Amino acid sequence: MVLLQSVNPDIMEENIPLLTNDAVVFGLLMAILAVIFATSASDRPFWKKFYGIVPTVLLCYFIPALANSFGLISGESSSLYQVASRYLLPASLVLFTISIDIKGILKLGPKALTMFLAGTVGIMLGGPLALLTVGTFFPDLLGGSGPDEVWRALSTIAGSWIGGGANQTAMLEVFGPSPELFSQMIAVDVLVANLWMAFLLYWAAKPEKIDKFFKADSTKIYELRDKIEEFRKGIMKIPTLSDTMIILGVGFGVTGFSHLIADYVAPFISDNYPNLKQYSLDSAFFWIVVIATTAGLLLSFTKVRKLEGAGASRMGSVLLYVLVATIGMQMDLGAVLDNPLLFVVGIVWMIFHIIIMLIVAFIIKAPFFYVAVGSQANVGGAASAPIVAAAFDASLAPVGVLLAVLGYAAGTYGAYLCGLMMQAISGG
Repeated sequence: MVLLQSVNPDIMEENIPLLTNDAVVFGLLMAILAVIFATSASDRPFWKKFYGIVPTVLLCYFIPALANSFGLISGESSSLYQVASRYLLPASLVLFTISIDIKGILKLGPKALTMFLAGTVGIMLGGPLALLTVGTFFPDLLGGSGPDEVWRALSTIAGSWIGGGANQTAMLEVFGPSPELFSQMIAVDVLVANLWMAFLLYWAAKPEKIDKFFKADSTKIYELRDKIEEFRKGIMKIPTLSDTMIILGVGFGVTGFSHLIADYVAPFISDNYPNLKQYSLDSAFFWIVVIATTAGLLLSFTKVRKLEGAGASRMGSVLLYVLVATIGMQMDLGAVLDNPLLFVVGIVWMIFHIIIMLIVAFIIKAPFFYVAVGSQANVGGAASAPIVAAAFDASLAPVGVLLAVLGYAAGTYGAYLCGLMMQAISGG
């Protein structure tokens, strides 16, 4: 495991956490998540204003991080992250990807898909371009060795901005940045992504000016709205115990299958093709994630896809947020502001993403709705893409969901390639 590095026994004795039993720590994490989501769903004005400013996912990261920083718990000595990343992560990827409705996405029209893909390409190319640009003025940024190489940590942002938390964790495991560097990346990820989301929400209230500039026709969006609402009503159902057990059976069954195959493939590559180690192809975890994602995609073409109506992606989100909390346990908040240059990289990265999307939108005359949702489906994922879509019209929220789920499928592959490009630029 990347994050559970060896430490001096004397240091560990000096920093023994208050809670050392993983069962107790897990209970605490679940209680924290319960409080966060209970308050975020509250109708009280205070909580509405609070969560209008502070993203839910940010608290899921940083409250466990605070507990770790103040010595209440210790992510370094706990095995919860190991369990969550190996079991819950691949299961959540499966449950997110089986809900992909290829036919439904195609009905969105080529412009919607084009803008989503433009957003993905913008993230994939924006990262290396930002690293190259900022590194030109600040060469030390490209320095470091081993887990402290900046490109390793930046790959986790690529995972987050193309897919989501699950893909981010996949890159964390595959490329192995240090816990301190990853902590800084979480701050960069959340800050930059939310600034961009705020901009999108502002312009969502008055898209006519941008549509006029792009010479775009948005009338088909409302036709799409009616079709999506009809589709959604057709698959939604009250889940039974059988439905829930089937969902869990599919998620963890595929996870077990992924482990089985990875246990053979990773050692085979390590023994016979050692040169592929630089691409992390000897990593069992890499194959677990890839196999789980691919299996989920294949299942989306079967009747298993209908499990979405019983809450497959909702269950995937539950697993994902548990994972997010265990990641928070690893963070040292004191290291967040140690390298402000990383925020510059994040902002420049987002600028390149925006430029690429706007160029494509201008060429194909895409409505701003497709630009906003396509971008947020990448950068924000399923948690925030529906919010941006609903800012245009509440019934259009499912469009954000459909595209965001597609991002979960593309996130692992796109972020991996982005990471390799940044590695090449850094000379790693």
